[in-house]
Amino acid sequence: MNEMRKPVTAVSPATLARMIAVVGEKNAITDKEKQTPYLVEFRALWTGHTPVVLRPGSTSEVSELLKIASETSTAIIPQGGNTGLVGGQIPHNGEIVLSLNRMDKIREVDPISNTITCEAGVTLQRAREAAANAGRLYPQLLPSEGSCTIGGNLSTNAGGTAALTHGVARSHALGLEVVLADGRVLNNLNKLKKDNTGYDLKNLFIGAEGTLGVITAAVLRLVPRPKSVETAWAAIPSVQASVDLLGLAAERTAGGVTSFEIMAREGIDIVLKHSAGTRDPLATKSPYSVLIELSSQRPEGLRDSMEQILAEGLGKGLVLDATICESVEQAKAFWRIRELFGEMQGREGGSIKHDVSVPVANIPAFIEEGNAAARKLIPGCRPMPFGHVGDGNIHYNITQPVGADKTEYLKRWDDMNDTIYKIVLKYGGSVSAEHGVGIVKRDYLPKIKDPVAYELMKTLKRTLDPKGILNPGKVL
Repeated sequence: MNEMRKPVTAVSPATLARMIAVVGEKNAITDKEKQTPYLVEFRALWTGHTPVVLRPGSTSEVSELLKIASETSTAIIPQGGNTGLVGGQIPHNGEIVLSLNRMDKIREVDPISNTITCEAGVTLQRAREAAANAGRLYPQLLPSEGSCTIGGNLSTNAGGTAALTHGVARSHALGLEVVLADGRVLNNLNKLKKDNTGYDLKNLFIGAEGTLGVITAAVLRLVPRPKSVETAWAAIPSVQASVDLLGLAAERTAGGVTSFEIMAREGIDIVLKHSAGTRDPLATKSPYSVLIELSSQRPEGLRDSMEQILAEGLGKGLVLDATICESVEQAKAFWRIRELFGEMQGREGGSIKHDVSVPVANIPAFIEEGNAAARKLIPGCRPMPFGHVGDGNIHYNITQPVGADKTEYLKRWDDMNDTIYKIVLKYGGSVSAEHGVGIVKRDYLPKIKDPVAYELMKTLKRTLDPKGILNPGKVL
């Protein structure tokens, strides 16, 4: 048995009573029907079970709960907005769910220091709105912004469409407040960009998926709001054209490219087919399209830059056709196609998904080789890669052949993973770019991780969670 995966034992009635007393009965959900939103994963791939969902309202309550959990060796699953896609937030074995969504206070917005201090249960949308009200931008952007939470974003080191310029969740965190497995509170909520007083402990917990501690609050960096934004949709002949066009755009704007998203034609057609109200931005059909967003602190001149980039792209054969948005509403319509890209594929049956990254220069070779390998493994399957060209993060989804049996197709999930992951690693990539490890990729880590790095991960887990009570069976 893996030392990190001790069997979960049933919680005693006495322990349950003690924990419920900490949060109060109204914040302890035992009714099975009311528990459902906390137990069913976003894509309905997993449904968990738990004796209780605990909803603490403060850091002190989280601390008290973890003291009891440590004393009684009770397994805990920390949970944010339950938008994760790798099963890391689900109680697969009857663990207690610790939902942080009641801890939703924005403690401070400091536009002078360019920081915002949020509790873990604040949604990404609320954090962005609070920043906007202070004339600033919180630069993380995810399609699930209305329901995903700051704590969850940091625990999974979430990425998003603006990572090209602003980085992933880790890039935004200046300080954290974390409750450790034994109930101690690590208070590291500083606003400092420079603090060399020893180890940078916050980075232990960012991306750890709740296995090392429970993030209860964070100080996040803000940036100035852009004064102008331009969005364009371009039809392109190849994946290589997307990489070349990105390079051209980056050179012409000196860092002004805030998003650069690629979408395969067949995937666009599926979105248009299954999502009412969407329409094709261009009459020109092409193997791939890109969605480009530029932003600037200057109120003027950005549209000229976009026009010059597209014109130069046309002249070099990188662009077949293009359109620049004339309104905010049109830009939202373009972005809606991109945001629905993964979800709508499910309307066509089974979809085997991969959240991977490779160096930007290797994206064309990876997709070409991946497409060929996938079709050889399962003839008729439909690769529909899309995602963040600017940071090398490709959501490499493969939809079942037309008319195939969904259940039988999904039985090939592991075979397809093995095939695609070998190609990812060949090109110097990662099998988990922005969604995390959870249980989906847990068993791949010892196969692909540097042995010393993997052993250090296990050492950290044993040190910070010696009883193995925090999100057991996830990541390791």
